Amino acid sequence: MKEGENPPVGLILCAEKGAAEAHYALDNLPNKILAAEYQMALPEENLIADELRLSRAHLETRNRKRMLAI
Repeated sequence: MKEGENPPVGLILCAEKGAAEAHYALDNLPNKILAAEYQMALPEENLIADELRLSRAHLETRNRKRMLAI
């Protein structure tokens, strides 16, 4: 890394490790670490639609509560 450059970015891909292994691998790194879990195949369309409906309802409820608090 040269002076003035941003810190390097890396990507760790794991097929079957848990949170303990991830924490061990990323421990003491100076930069912010983001973790995500990905699926290799999409769920059925109706399950995605149901989850979107639930998320939308949750967001609408939260927004209504915020508006009432103002």
